[in-house]
Amino acid sequence: MNEQRRLIVVDSSVLPEVILKVLDVKKLLASREEKSSASACKRIGISRSAYYKYRDSVFSYDDKMTKRILTLSALLRDEPGILSSVLVTLHACEANILTVNQNIPMDGVAAVTISLRLSGGNEGALQLRTRIAQLKGVVDVRLLSGE
Repeated sequence: MNEQRRLIVVDSSVLPEVILKVLDVKKLLASREEKSSASACKRIGISRSAYYKYRDSVFSYDDKMTKRILTLSALLRDEPGILSSVLVTLHACEANILTVNQNIPMDGVAAVTISLRLSGGNEGALQLRTRIAQLKGVVDVRLLSGE
């Protein structure tokens, strides 16, 4: 028989505890809170063999309805603190900044592209764009993409 790989989404409340603990170990290792799988497994309370058995088959699923990824493009005046004020505004909107790319300023302005993840806050992409556009030193801001 030719066995095909199938991916399914299952509510975590019906899974055996070991599966959830494998996810916890993976998080500890990814965040570098633990340096080895042995220490992470010990901290979480599962055997290394259980971790190795499931680690390549168990992944966390982020609900795309509560986490949206946006890409903004902005032209900022070449003055100290302008980019910083944009980043502070994004932080105040509970955005998780994924990437920031800034070009060398030309003719007194710099092009900046920012990719970010908005968590389930009240602020939408258009409101966020409006808030950034109103900041001192922001010449233009556009939404390039969003999920």
